[in-house]
Amino acid sequence: MKLGARIFKTGLAIIIAIYAASWAGLDPSFFAAISATFAIQPSIYRSYQTIVEQIQANVIGAVIAVVFALTFGYSPVLIGAAVMLAISIILKLKLESSAISLALVTIIIIMGNPADGFLLFAAERFSLVMLGVLSAFVVNLLFLPPKHETKLYYKISDLTEEVIRWTRLITRHETNQPSLKKDIPRINESLIKLDNLYLLFKEERSYFRKSKLGKARKLVLFKQLIVALKKIFSILKTFDKYENELSHIPEPMQKHIKAQLDHLMDYHDRILLRYVGKVNTQLTKDMEEEVAEGKFALTDLFMNLYENQEMNRDEWYHVLPVVAHIIEYNEQLEHLDRLVESFFSYHQEDNTVQID
Repeated sequence: MKLGARIFKTGLAIIIAIYAASWAGLDPSFFAAISATFAIQPSIYRSYQTIVEQIQANVIGAVIAVVFALTFGYSPVLIGAAVMLAISIILKLKLESSAISLALVTIIIIMGNPADGFLLFAAERFSLVMLGVLSAFVVNLLFLPPKHETKLYYKISDLTEEVIRWTRLITRHETNQPSLKKDIPRINESLIKLDNLYLLFKEERSYFRKSKLGKARKLVLFKQLIVALKKIFSILKTFDKYENELSHIPEPMQKHIKAQLDHLMDYHDRILLRYVGKVNTQLTKDMEEEVAEGKFALTDLFMNLYENQEMNRDEWYHVLPVVAHIIEYNEQLEHLDRLVESFFSYHQEDNTVQID
């Protein structure tokens, strides 16, 4: 079992909330622990958003609970009515779903077991919930801050490596088809998670002008890394879809497609390593020429084979999407390489790589 940062922070927030409640003389302290579990978030910015919304929801729940209790009483029917009113108000304000949960907890613990001196009792329960929320916010802020840049880079790198490995195998007709059919949906799901991770990285705020500019450049660069990854994945899916048809096209075309893809995938791998400083900062002249010449030669060969009637119309249509994807993959990599070159060549005082 893997003990992730969020699991650890949830447990730590509960511990802090319970101790803080005991130190403040608020009882029962487990109410603070319950509210702390709702406030743990995967990023500092989301944690800030969450605490703002949960404070609003907690106030709404507390006010409704006090008004209902003092005006109508404490019966289960009234608790249900108070809950429905709170949900309606929170939805109208367009707060997050976690804010609804916290407001309901506040209403139930205030109205569920009333005691003498109701207003003081309600204030203590409200304070317990707020203490739990604040404990979670402190933990999010100070302990194990998320390293989204590191996670994002290695997620992109690992997925790119896997897709490239499958693409090399399928261009050499060495794939295990059941394994590939099983892996393609899994990789597709991983790309969705990757997009979500990119959003978390994008959400993180920079509070100094210098870091804001560097962060903006990184966002553009990482977005292009994801675009290039999705493009090579599109090539893999196209090969998988038309593998039988592509195996019957003329041998020169098959060899040229394989050679050009090999050049591009080496180029792609080199760009990823270049970002973390594992290869030279300049693209070698030989690789640049191979990539450029391969793109034009592939297009010319593709057109000549059809014009010379070495491919029939159906074969030509099946090869067309493959050639189009390869050319676009080439262009996306060239754009990515320019971004990386610019990142390391200009504004060096702002552009710092923070990869562990």
